[in-house]
Amino acid sequence: MRPIPTIEDPERYIDSAFVDSAFIELKSCDLWDVKMLYPILHMDHAEENCFVRKEMYERLVKAAGNLPDGYRFRIWDAWRPFALQHELFEKYSVDIIRDFHLEELPEAKRRAAICKFVSDPVPDTKVPPAHTTGGAIDLTLLDPEGRELPMGCGFDAFTDKTYAAYYETAEHVQGAEDEQVRENRRLLYYAMIDAGFTNLPSEWWHYDYGDRFWAYYMRKPAIYEGVFTREEIHG
Repeated sequence: MRPIPTIEDPERYIDSAFVDSAFIELKSCDLWDVKMLYPILHMDHAEENCFVRKEMYERLVKAAGNLPDGYRFRIWDAWRPFALQHELFEKYSVDIIRDFHLEELPEAKRRAAICKFVSDPVPDTKVPPAHTTGGAIDLTLLDPEGRELPMGCGFDAFTDKTYAAYYETAEHVQGAEDEQVRENRRLLYYAMIDAGFTNLPSEWWHYDYGDRFWAYYMRKPAIYEGVFTREEIHG
């Protein structure tokens, strides 16, 4: 299977041509299992339902068709209210500063380091956190028996192993287990990429369509602006 390329994380990108795109609620079916994690993790502002933009839904169906027979996605997160993004940033910042020994860094550099793992909750609907657009999704793969495939580390982990291409480096592949993780990541990566998504390089589980991360890599305008509350979705 094709290797995952090593690419840099996206820079700030503001080119946009927003469209009026409806939200669709995803429910578990033959193509994917919906298991929203932030309610399970007892986040105060967690969203229990799974919302994505219409065009993302269409490409997700295509991506599911790229998987081997019997395999399907497990979706962990999609649209987030802005309040949840802010909560995640505040909560995870403490862990990231501790785990990566960032205490002595100047504030600007420390915040930049934190933002490699969790989007800065800037309250700007024109240049918003990716998940508030409905154009970002976090997911993994299930085998025909409904088991999550080993991916080398968990969702929202704070380690270099979260990088999608981590296991493409020979020194990180020490045996058959690591080789299987590498193949599993490749399977997820190309199922999504070949359907029109882009990947956030620092998170093997995170894929985008239509938001500013996608726009940065595709060199196109972002088509989704931020939608910060559930009321806006239904309105």
